[in-house]
Amino acid sequence: MAEKQSKLSTGRGGKRAGAGRPPGSLDKGNALIRDMLAKALDELGGHEYLVGCGRDPRTKAAFLGLVGKLLPMQVTGEDGGPIKFSRVERTIVDPAKGAE
Repeated sequence: MAEKQSKLSTGRGGKRAGAGRPPGSLDKGNALIRDMLAKALDELGGHEYLVGCGRDPRTKAAFLGLVGKLLPMQVTGEDGGPIKFSRVERTIVDPAKGAE
């Protein structure tokens, strides 16, 4: 049985340079589905439709699932660096009692 072209070696132990889609790009099927969903959302009222879905208890779970798909997989800090955390503590002082 013949081996698939994408699995054939270049002789150097790797895949052919430039073969396949660039990393992160969508295949034709996914791109088509996203385009169809964008058009359907536009016909349903876009922003207003999504707000209604988010408010309706029957569709809230599906709405939040879609929101989760939009969030980035990895979060980085400023200029692609690590995220910096800081802690702020506040103490409520009763002026009648003063600081203890």
